[in-house]
Amino acid sequence: MAEHLIESFADGICTLTMNRPEARNAMSPDMMARLQAAIPRAAANPEVRALVLTGAGGAFCAGGDVKGFASDARIDARGDEQREAPTLEQRVQGLRRSMEMSRLLHEMPKPTLAIIPGAAAGGGLALALACDMRFALDTAKITTAFARIGGSGDYGGSYFLPHLVGAAKARELYFSAEVITGQQAWEMGLVSRVAPAETFEAESQAYARHLASLPTIAIGYMKQNLNAAQHGSLSDVFDLEAMHMMRCFETEDHKSASIAFVNKQQPVFKGR
Repeated sequence: MAEHLIESFADGICTLTMNRPEARNAMSPDMMARLQAAIPRAAANPEVRALVLTGAGGAFCAGGDVKGFASDARIDARGDEQREAPTLEQRVQGLRRSMEMSRLLHEMPKPTLAIIPGAAAGGGLALALACDMRFALDTAKITTAFARIGGSGDYGGSYFLPHLVGAAKARELYFSAEVITGQQAWEMGLVSRVAPAETFEAESQAYARHLASLPTIAIGYMKQNLNAAQHGSLSDVFDLEAMHMMRCFETEDHKSASIAFVNKQQPVFKGR
């Protein structure tokens, strides 16, 4: 089986490539475990001058594995699963631990760059938002996505997005789950740079090399200064996101919408 995360190093750049192209790099437990180990390792490695997070096969990351959510919803509906399911509190704590990778991307004392060659959705988009910079293909499809499956959001997106596009626009993007292009994302300040397909790889790699060429120690201090200047606690947001996302997973709206998503049907939300 192919590794769900490919880690490489060149020119001072640690590149972490999410590698489930058949699923648009949707998050898997293996991928998340590898990311949780790789990000702090890169942060601690003095040879790493910049970290790049990207995806294989023309996508960035489609977020959570909705097919897995739908499977869980079917099991709940049948009531025929024999193994003991984790409690709500255990699932909250598991998600909360996984979400620490967003904090590391945001706070590590080196520049972090999300290179977005295609779809970025849900938790995958939140990981990109956690990075210092985002370089997107101009036609990449970008969406918060959570409202489509009756979820409230995770991985810090509700902390990062308002700082980038403003509170009102962030609410609009979360509530509507509108799909925007990389070009539109650049125009509203959600991504830092865009490029067309013809030059995307060359330009994004050149930008990564530029970030790696900056004074790394000073950049680390700059990040501390900028992060301290932002009001509000990221940890508090993570706590709320983890609890609310797990509570959303308990709802009928989430379970039915997950199944509808897999069956390519329009979900019908009932507020339950």
